[in-house]
Amino acid sequence: MRKLIKLARKRLFTWIARRSAGQGRENITANGYTKLTRKTRLGRNVHFNGMRINGDGNVVIGDNFHSGEECLFITSIHNYDTGDAIPYDDTYIHRDITIADNVWLGSRVIVLGGVSIGEGAIIQAGAVVTKSVEAFGIAGGSPAKVFKKRNEEHYLRLKSEGKFH
Repeated sequence: MRKLIKLARKRLFTWIARRSAGQGRENITANGYTKLTRKTRLGRNVHFNGMRINGDGNVVIGDNFHSGEECLFITSIHNYDTGDAIPYDDTYIHRDITIADNVWLGSRVIVLGGVSIGEGAIIQAGAVVTKSVEAFGIAGGSPAKVFKKRNEEHYLRLKSEGKFH
């Protein structure tokens, strides 16, 4: 019975994610509640364990992406600096997010607009990504900082052998 419930949840969450995505809808697997936007473009083999994308900025997610539970992308912020009211006015500032191929986000990662995450990067659970992360970087913290790099030679060998999860 447990397996049946798990399968039903996966089908429901995948259906919700596909309905809310822009391009690449057929490439989604969602094991947790996932709400995307029409401005979301997905690569192949994309796996969500829970994702919410808020805002009107564009989001591009590359191939073989995996997210942990309860991740959040924020692509729009209130206009607090040049608006005509305090603390902010009725306008928004939109910033895009770009995620390269083979990126893995841990649970409860927050990515802010204007950020790019490079190929093969890993973002530690609970991180708040406010600046771009280089390819093969392993980043964590708030704000997230790269504290280690993946073994690039090993990564590239696995990639050339087509060994993707």
